Amino acid sequence: MSFGNFSQFSFMKGKKILLTGGTGFVGRHLIPVLIKAGADVTCLVRHSSDTSVLPDGITVLYADFETGSGLDDAVAGKDIVIHMAALLFGISRKDYLNTNTAIARSFAGSVRRLRSSGKLNDDFRFVLVSSIAAAGPCALGSGLSETEKPAPVSAYGWSKLLVEEILGRELGSALVVLRPPIIYGSGDRGLLPMFKGAKIGVAFCPGWNRIFPVSIIHADDMASAVLCVCRPDAAGTYHVSDGCVYTMDQFYRAMGFAVNKICGRSEWRRIHVFHIPLPLIALSSAVTSFTGLALDFILRRIRGRGLRQAPQWNMDKYLEAKQDGWISDGSRIVKELGFIPAVDLENGMKEAAEGYRRDGWL
Repeated sequence: MSFGNFSQFSFMKGKKILLTGGTGFVGRHLIPVLIKAGADVTCLVRHSSDTSVLPDGITVLYADFETGSGLDDAVAGKDIVIHMAALLFGISRKDYLNTNTAIARSFAGSVRRLRSSGKLNDDFRFVLVSSIAAAGPCALGSGLSETEKPAPVSAYGWSKLLVEEILGRELGSALVVLRPPIIYGSGDRGLLPMFKGAKIGVAFCPGWNRIFPVSIIHADDMASAVLCVCRPDAAGTYHVSDGCVYTMDQFYRAMGFAVNKICGRSEWRRIHVFHIPLPLIALSSAVTSFTGLALDFILRRIRGRGLRQAPQWNMDKYLEAKQDGWISDGSRIVKELGFIPAVDLENGMKEAAEGYRRDGWL
């Protein structure tokens, strides 16, 4: 998709960027934009990361995020660190807190050491991609703004808020935080089960007879927002969205419309959205959480290491799903930094569905 006039990102030309999470879903959309804006991009990855998904010519450095090994050399001399890497799905609630905060402490320690040794650039900036989960739920009006007191409801949300606080104490005004809502687009495995459901004409919404309003943003717009908060005048915390509020029914029906279109079926074939009572949703999350914990325990006893990938549906995600809605007020980034969302729901779903089909996932 087009990002319009790149002259608005001229401040990125020649900037030395260190990016975490570059091999992930949003990184797939962000890296080409950084390159086109003229930035010198280095991706910081774990030794277990699949770097084959990165564009040719991208510099790759390896580090142990939890211990901090390799971080000092990676951060030294960089103008901006864009930190997107995070644990999205954990076996237990402690996994979110331990993993995400350990990474933040490692970065904070690295910045502290580099500052004391004079190896940190004077205009150094740290952009943290957090989550609206750190702010908390909202189902009223224009949504939750950056000025309201955070009220996370899940371990994931608390871990992201703690990351903001850990980095904020060390970095001060050098830290800029971006809190996105639901991000969708090609390459996202998180929403892939929903797209597969849409392909057969079904979708599931938590709660009986609920509207469940949400804010969303396409990954291309998310990439544009990340560049906006890299501006020298960006400061503090920014919420971001595509500027609209959707019910989950609308979200799913747009998904079904896009899937029908790429599959060559009638665009008007309806997707059936089933509203599942919250007690049943809670039961299903308890079963998957318990199963994940049991399998992880057994595998650790047998082979010395647990599950490679945690279940995407668990009790922590249920705590988010049981809320009345997740609406965020993204007006500040629009007014102060000139962010303009360019991808509407219909075209965003089309891009996502086409990407899944191209990758052989759908």
